[in-house]
Amino acid sequence: MSIIAQEVARRRTFAIISHPDAGKTTLTEKLLLFAGAIQIAGSVKARKASRHATSDWMEIEKQRGISVASSVMQMEYRGAVINLLDTPGHQDFSEDTYRVLTAVDAALMVIDAANGVEAQTRRLIEVCRVRNTPILTFINKLDREVREPLDLLDEIETALGMPSAPLAWPIGQGKRFHGIYNLRNSTMRVFRPGEDRRSDEDETLDGSDAALLKSRFGAEYDTAAEEMELVAEAMPAFDRSAFLAGRQTPVFFGSAINNFGVQETLDALVDLFPPPGARQAVSREVRPEEDKFSGVVFKIQANMDPAHRDRIAFLRVCSGHFLPGMRLKVRRTGKDMRPTNVVTFLSQRRDRVDEAFAGDIIGITTHGGLQLGDTLSEGESLQYTGLPFFAPELFRTVELADPMKSKQLNKGLKELGEEGAIQVFRPMMGSLMLLGAVGQLQFEVVAHRLKTEYGVEVRLGAANYAGARWIACPDPVELNRFTHANGAKMFLDAADTPAYLMTSRFDLDLTKERWPKIEFHLMREHAGLMLQG
Repeated sequence: MSIIAQEVARRRTFAIISHPDAGKTTLTEKLLLFAGAIQIAGSVKARKASRHATSDWMEIEKQRGISVASSVMQMEYRGAVINLLDTPGHQDFSEDTYRVLTAVDAALMVIDAANGVEAQTRRLIEVCRVRNTPILTFINKLDREVREPLDLLDEIETALGMPSAPLAWPIGQGKRFHGIYNLRNSTMRVFRPGEDRRSDEDETLDGSDAALLKSRFGAEYDTAAEEMELVAEAMPAFDRSAFLAGRQTPVFFGSAINNFGVQETLDALVDLFPPPGARQAVSREVRPEEDKFSGVVFKIQANMDPAHRDRIAFLRVCSGHFLPGMRLKVRRTGKDMRPTNVVTFLSQRRDRVDEAFAGDIIGITTHGGLQLGDTLSEGESLQYTGLPFFAPELFRTVELADPMKSKQLNKGLKELGEEGAIQVFRPMMGSLMLLGAVGQLQFEVVAHRLKTEYGVEVRLGAANYAGARWIACPDPVELNRFTHANGAKMFLDAADTPAYLMTSRFDLDLTKERWPKIEFHLMREHAGLMLQG
């Protein structure tokens, strides 16, 4: 086996997904803690005394206590290199999450045991299922009064369209939560509340000694034993091939805030999640163990370090072996680049990259040479596909509070648009720029970031548009005619892809009838591929 193949086999690259407030970011912290990547949950040995989630680094995230941007963390555990991507739970930032899901090989789904499968979880699972992404489920908050585990498993199967295979089972809940029975090795870990302890401090019992467990935990153990017997008879056993195909989800239970159930979940991530697999480019399928390097930019983040006003392109390594300074080609522009300032992440903290292999997430400092969806490759000109840009349905005009700061505004909107935090549309006629979003909170975050990161205060006004469609046409003459005839509704986005902004659904239907040769796309990638072709 080659060195590249050996290193690829060690990688586990996954995203954590959930509905807001299910405990996703807390679980992320505890996985880092148990893997030895941090010493105190909520910090990365930060200078400041106040603690915020390791994965929440943006000022507005700290103020609101929500995740509004995905973050990347790399760590080693049991010989595996883990690339963990924490995603925003709020539906207004779902585009960022969808793009992250294109860069991972698996997902860890967190469910609040009191609320079950919630709306945003359903949407994210649909994205995973389109890509047949393996999903492992962690049912959280067992230390509270929650729903019955059998009801939760039934809801997972009904709502998500896939059977579950519990590999652990709770003994009691709420004030009478006694612990977790590990169905993989027939042991029981006894619950003891507390954030600042490790799992090796927990009491572990022999699960085969039913008399002991009954004497200690009484009715709660009797109920759990009956449920485990029912599960063994009525539910299919864990099937690794079905899991890897995205057709079954193994389930674990715990309380992330109390560090409970985290160790079992972390071990399962290493044991069950797949190493990086082949990825589809336009021209062919690319294997991760190939000698030549290739990767795709799935996220761009401006101003992660406010002191340096930097801009980082997050790149998923798809094949080969990366070394700083190697000569790479950007497929979109045809230009060569030799990245030297390349880092890996533990959220905001960075470490310089000496090398990287397929499955790793690396950050390249850029000053405008890279965009979302760009493919970098060594030698062969490859183009990876699948990075989603959805048509926005909400629009706002942008007006400067101080007209003297138009240069700063243009810079801020350009960078935030390229980053994907918001969609920025420049009119082909006129000068009034528009912001497009899938959720109202996106506008608030962008206004906040313009003020805090670029020193620009803006007023956002109403815009008379109900949706956008990216356009393409194989006939450039017809495309030019359409653009001129509909100039007031024609805009360019951050990637200079032309878009038609409609005032109503009727407006779009009528325009389609009048211009049958023009293609109207809900996703920018589809229009972009047509224009490139």
